Amino acid sequence: MRIKGKAYINTIGCQMNVYDSEKLAGILNAYGYEKTKDVDTADLVLCNTCSIRHKAEEKAFSFLGRFAREKKRRPGLITIMAGCVAQQEGEKAFGRLPHLDIVLGTQAFARLGTHLDALAAGKRRIVDTAESDVIFEAMPDETAFDETAISKFVTIMQGCENFCTYCVVPYTRGRERSRNHAAIVEEITRLSESGIKEVTLLGQNVNSYGVKDGDISFPELLEKVSRVEGIQRIRFATSHPKDLSQELIEAMRDIDKVCNHLHLPVQSGANAVLKKMNRGYTRETYLARIADLKAACPDMALSTDIIVGFPSETQADFQDTMDLLRTVEFDSIFAFAYSDRSSAPAAKFPNQLPEAVKMARLNQLLTLQETYTEKKNQALIGRDVKVLVEGESAKQREGFDHTDMKQMFGRSETNKIVHFPSNQAVIGDLVTIRIENAYPHSLWGQVSGS
Repeated sequence: MRIKGKAYINTIGCQMNVYDSEKLAGILNAYGYEKTKDVDTADLVLCNTCSIRHKAEEKAFSFLGRFAREKKRRPGLITIMAGCVAQQEGEKAFGRLPHLDIVLGTQAFARLGTHLDALAAGKRRIVDTAESDVIFEAMPDETAFDETAISKFVTIMQGCENFCTYCVVPYTRGRERSRNHAAIVEEITRLSESGIKEVTLLGQNVNSYGVKDGDISFPELLEKVSRVEGIQRIRFATSHPKDLSQELIEAMRDIDKVCNHLHLPVQSGANAVLKKMNRGYTRETYLARIADLKAACPDMALSTDIIVGFPSETQADFQDTMDLLRTVEFDSIFAFAYSDRSSAPAAKFPNQLPEAVKMARLNQLLTLQETYTEKKNQALIGRDVKVLVEGESAKQREGFDHTDMKQMFGRSETNKIVHFPSNQAVIGDLVTIRIENAYPHSLWGQVSGS
């Protein structure tokens, strides 16, 4: 195939966008474009966007806005907005970015090649935000891989049925659709054959995988993926608390390859706020599921998402969230001050809180969480942990005195970053590390027995 030029892909946002970008890279490669890391030499620039927060949306517009002047200098340069912001904005995107060539929605990726043909035929300002009940299936494109990667994301479902009042996902990614389990297993087999050791299964609510489509359940999918030779670890995100079943808890306990880490977004510890968010559970039911999980898997590391400053959140509501942190003692959290998304119902809710109040609460929450993250890390000192080696540390630990050895890093089963000295460990190895020191965001140790 004749090479048509170089393509630069900028990915903004979540893990699912990273996966989608690899699929888009595969389409472009099949169409004759070589991937480049140098945006200045690109003949095609694609920004895969995220609209989950306002900052990510503005980042996408800012990045693509840079090419208005370059398009005047090089009229043949192709600029594409893809993903959630494209789905949300549609033709309105041209108001801010008149130099755009294609606006490609979340369910239109399979039609990218057709639109490139249309551009070549002279068409301009193409918009495709049509919805689809079918998930675009494409096998991994190895040209999109980082040669040193040992871990990959695999989307198992798209869309969402939950309609949380702060979230735009049901409007940008559509209703829930699960991929066929055989296609997922085939993709993961291909990944394993290319050297991948760890996969993270992705969905807005992986717990409901297969329910609507009549396929196998999510625990059954985990069992099938665990049988893929060469895959050593399985992770998944995100789990919705209302659908965390006893069957899934038992699968996490019984399937050796499933990592001892669960990300279970609570969003708030106050029942009044959870109801306004339309989350479908109470703090009591959330804590009951956590108790069931810890009873079955005592070593399970827990992380969560929390939104502070949701409309009408009182100081008492916020203290309920702080109390929930004290009760659960999460290993880590992702916390955000509430921000309006124009197409989400909560944007029209009364009693919006001042930014100063939201930021003050966010800082209190993060300060409290630091104590539990430190406590969890300190508890690992003196213990052996299995680490999947990801590469050489980008920054050497202060006081690192092994001048004759490389400083390597990897992740534990519980998703903690571990640094250690070694000249023998290589990317993809599973090594046992005895933890010697704990830091706010990482651990330090030695290869056990060395």
